Amino acid sequence: MVAAPPTSVHVVEEESSKRRQILDGARKVFLDLGFDGASMGEIARAAGVSKGTLYVYFPDKAGLFAAIVEEEKLAQGKIIFNFDPARSVDVTLPEFGRAYVGVLCRPGGGSAIRTVMAIAERMPELGSRFYTHVIAHTVDRFAAYLEARAALGDLVIDDYQLAAWQFMQMCQATLFQAFIFQAAPSPSPERIATVVDSATRVFFAAYRPKAN
Repeated sequence: MVAAPPTSVHVVEEESSKRRQILDGARKVFLDLGFDGASMGEIARAAGVSKGTLYVYFPDKAGLFAAIVEEEKLAQGKIIFNFDPARSVDVTLPEFGRAYVGVLCRPGGGSAIRTVMAIAERMPELGSRFYTHVIAHTVDRFAAYLEARAALGDLVIDDYQLAAWQFMQMCQATLFQAFIFQAAPSPSPERIATVVDSATRVFFAAYRPKAN
């Protein structure tokens, strides 16, 4: 009996699985050897595929690296922070700060950021794309929330973008740089809460209306 040919669904699934396999292998090689040290041959070996198969999916090393950056951008873009203007600043700010730092310093999460930082000077379009779609997008949404709450009288802010950046940077204090440079592991939820609560107090001291 002649076996039925594979359906298009099976072909798509197989191609998706193979592409995933290649990206996982490439990510490891880029992190271990850096962009310059990585070769298509080394990536093929790490992914468990032939160089011919590798070139079917990606034309060169730059294209492969771009796919990894795009994947990280999409993954972080799926993370939803609740900036409902109806929610109070007392609830939203500490909740957002904890979630934001938790994502930023998640185990394994620093790898993509380190890789993008390492290659941004040589491939500025990739660095810019990551910054615009991941970092600046979150800042813009948070700034819009702050503006909405200021309109309700909860806050007094002249520059919403600056205020958003200030809060997000304060939430990272003592945590992100130590993590990204591998001087410390991912911070515990308790440590994150301590830093974010301090950032929230400082933010409110600066931007809450002063009582008469």
